Amino acid sequence: MIIIEFHHLVAFAVALIVSFFATPIARRIAVNLGAVNVPNDSRRVHKKPMPLMGGLAIAAGFVIAIIYSFGTKDLDLFIQYLVQPKTIGLIVGTLIIIVLGAVDDIRPIRARIKFPVQLLAAIIVVATGTRIIAISKPFQPGVAVHPSMMFVLEDILAFLISVLWIVGVTNAINLIDGLDGLAAGVSGIATLSLYIVAVIRGQDNMAVIAACLAGAILGFLPYNFNPAKIFMGDTGSTSLGFVLAIISIEGTMKSVTALALAIPILALGLPIFDTFFAIVRRVMNGRPIAQADRGHIHHRLLDMGISHRMAVIILYIISAALGIVSIALVDKGLLPSIILSIVLAVFGIGGARNLRELDDIPDGIKKTRPDESTAPDIEKAQLEAASGEKHDVPDSGLEEMENRPDDTAEKANETEEKKD
Repeated sequence: MIIIEFHHLVAFAVALIVSFFATPIARRIAVNLGAVNVPNDSRRVHKKPMPLMGGLAIAAGFVIAIIYSFGTKDLDLFIQYLVQPKTIGLIVGTLIIIVLGAVDDIRPIRARIKFPVQLLAAIIVVATGTRIIAISKPFQPGVAVHPSMMFVLEDILAFLISVLWIVGVTNAINLIDGLDGLAAGVSGIATLSLYIVAVIRGQDNMAVIAACLAGAILGFLPYNFNPAKIFMGDTGSTSLGFVLAIISIEGTMKSVTALALAIPILALGLPIFDTFFAIVRRVMNGRPIAQADRGHIHHRLLDMGISHRMAVIILYIISAALGIVSIALVDKGLLPSIILSIVLAVFGIGGARNLRELDDIPDGIKKTRPDESTAPDIEKAQLEAASGEKHDVPDSGLEEMENRPDDTAEKANETEEKKD
């Protein structure tokens, strides 16, 4: 049974409120610093310049909520935790990513410079103690796993895998940030999934951290959803990926449960799979891995004729479905999760077709009842014919007459003259 603690809700609310009110400030800062995204190629979906650096608001909400949640709980213990090498490594690594993203938003940085800096940030985090130390053997019966059923990684291998995971997730969130609200929404769904997993396992500290991050994302989302007023930029997308990777290592991967590695992969499934196929696609086409293209899943949906907003909603649903499966892995085990995946896939395919049909309805078509719309016009026409006097025509009628072709208007006048 999932029990949400009151202090989790408080942490979520503090982060949400701070992020919501900090976003207009971040927007003003971005404009003043010239951190504005100008659409200058076919990959850009937006049509007008858009301020970046919305990630500053997310970071502000997250940090303030963390300080409030842990500081009010036990201030002395919180201070002791802050001075530990592991915590210092997390803070320094995250700051490096935020500063790198902010600089990139103001003046774009080449990938060959960004990637080494990201590696440095990940190495600092892993070197100070945040790492994947073991991977459970797949397909073991039950949820709980004995240590003998774990692949304990050698120090060097654990170091490399941990760095690869952090850098990979960091860039995965960045690559999916291509539509209004997409990266924020998908990250929020993944964070909530990891939060529920932490609650199920009784990992209170990880649950609080995930609640803070989810609240900060949700506070920013109203400004970022279509039509967006601000983008999170690399300041937000890379730092979100960085923090999510750390939460998954410290949360789901630290426990001795079956398929522990599969849980964060599923929770972060959409950006991870999209990034994986982007790498494969670029390699097969003989293009550099870091070279941007228009082959991401959100671009494919737009090319199919699906609207901007509907494409984002579809990807939200996919991300939520993967998150539900990751939660089921923890709570119910492997077999029920497989069954759930099949059920969700079946309904998802059918639902996607219906969503496409709904999206195909032109915006200008509105269903109206004849007695509400056409009846007044008919009544006015009858009155005019009976009395020979013209009655006031609504503005909408005038607009229709003005927009009517000349030959049609002349025919209408001839008909009226014949009636007279």
